[in-house]
Amino acid sequence: MFKKFDEKESVSSVQQLKSSLQKGIRGKLLETYPYLESHLDEILPKKEAFRIIKCHDHIEILVNSLGEQLFFRHREGQWLPTLKLFHKYPYFLPMLQVDKGAIRFILSGANIMCPGLTSPGACMTNVEKGASVAIMAEGKDNAVAIGTTSMSSEDILKVNKGIGVETSHYINDGLWQMKPIK
Repeated sequence: MFKKFDEKESVSSVQQLKSSLQKGIRGKLLETYPYLESHLDEILPKKEAFRIIKCHDHIEILVNSLGEQLFFRHREGQWLPTLKLFHKYPYFLPMLQVDKGAIRFILSGANIMCPGLTSPGACMTNVEKGASVAIMAEGKDNAVAIGTTSMSSEDILKVNKGIGVETSHYINDGLWQMKPIK
């Protein structure tokens, strides 16, 4: 999604949100990520105004008053956290770990294949199809990507073929390199 993203060319507008929309987004985030409840006031304070950056290809990025990117979504889909936010609060998404061989492919924007999630060195938590997940890498401390599962973890184990997780955002992509927008 952010492989060829360039903030100068891809950003089309920045829009301040009304308080009713902010409330709706906060509610949606709590519904999607219940473990974030105790920290949501730190991430998105009620009294601060947040903005949405509208980009080409129907991408929206939610930023706080400091201009830090917090969440993003594609075509009115589910809000996904940015890696920088997930590195600060690394517990509110299920984690899947890939083996060492998959790291270089993920860092170049590839989707995560099932064999990379089922081989020795890999580890999976039980997730349903369509769940937002953080991708950890064998031997690394921080998440290397954020994505959405294409199959449940049970199906990934059974089938062991094809795409297991569609990568949305990874270290060093356009969103990672984007500077805060004031």
